[in-house]
Amino acid sequence: MRPDHPRRSASPAALAALALLAACAPSAGPRPESGTGAAGPAAAQAPVATRLEDVRDHLHALAHDSMLGRYTGEEGMWRSARYIARQLQGYGVEPAGDDGFFQRMPLGIVEGRNGRLRPALLGSWADTATVPAERRRVGVNVVGILRGADPARRDQAVVIGAHFDHLGIGRAVDGDSVYNGADDDASGVVAVLEVARALSRGPRPARTVVFLLTSGEEVGMTGTNWYIGHPVVPLERTVADLQIEMIGRPDTAAGGPGKAWLTGYERSTMGEMLAAQSIPIIPDPRPRQDFFLRSDNIAFAYKGIPGHTLSSYGLHGDYHQPSDEVERIDFAHMTEVVRAAVRAARLLADGPAPVWKPGGRPTPPGS
Repeated sequence: MRPDHPRRSASPAALAALALLAACAPSAGPRPESGTGAAGPAAAQAPVATRLEDVRDHLHALAHDSMLGRYTGEEGMWRSARYIARQLQGYGVEPAGDDGFFQRMPLGIVEGRNGRLRPALLGSWADTATVPAERRRVGVNVVGILRGADPARRDQAVVIGAHFDHLGIGRAVDGDSVYNGADDDASGVVAVLEVARALSRGPRPARTVVFLLTSGEEVGMTGTNWYIGHPVVPLERTVADLQIEMIGRPDTAAGGPGKAWLTGYERSTMGEMLAAQSIPIIPDPRPRQDFFLRSDNIAFAYKGIPGHTLSSYGLHGDYHQPSDEVERIDFAHMTEVVRAAVRAARLLADGPAPVWKPGGRPTPPGS
């Protein structure tokens, strides 16, 4: 989840150690080519074959030091994007970017708070001409699609998303300068991958499902904002957005292990739809934190699309710290939440479209 976090630089010793780790890590491999879609469980209540071992393996890969903290516009972003694309390709998900699974976006390095530099989204590729060459960057989303099977609803889309970027390499804390972001938000990315795996096996969903893994959430939702301007399925035919963020640890306020919550639960019918299917997702227990406004869902909500974020973040102290490591993840809990996310995604793909309740749709700032 997003508040501003200053970019920091690593020491030469830290960078040397990371280079060694990267050299020893598995290769990201070739860029994926086209694949074909498949399908998933028949209903939200169907058994889900999500395995703890798969959840653990994905998270270890995405939050490994060799991913360099997955900072937007830098090498760690590309390494993690290639990993994600390979998984989607292996599940038979169709690539939906402008370069295979990759949806590229133009970035420029600008001065942020206190004069620190950070990447910012440019309005168009033509705008790169206004940015000095040394300050130009390319960001990337990873986008896949499963085409819907119901002739009456296949032109509608559901977006299932998570952001794969984190804070990169920064100020060392207890000798650790890699901000791995195991919970924030490698955990959500793993959930989206497992949703893709589940929905790509069995009956094809009624609606089209877009799997959207974005970069740049930590620096202003750049990836989601670029997608909003360049959607795979037109926004007017996108009926719901479910983001998944920070599900790696139990939240006692949500009921403990295996339970999660939904931001903005009271704003639309999505939460009630999940509850009717006994999916263990409750209303956000901390509405004063404004989490509904602090994740990628809000960009969709401002466009009129019922968009919410699924989470189990319990305000742990490792948020945006190098200590947000794989070793602190509760995999039994996370696996149960991933299973709930799979059921939720299936329900959104096959069930009634959620709608805003009176007064529930948020108003964009300045409108």
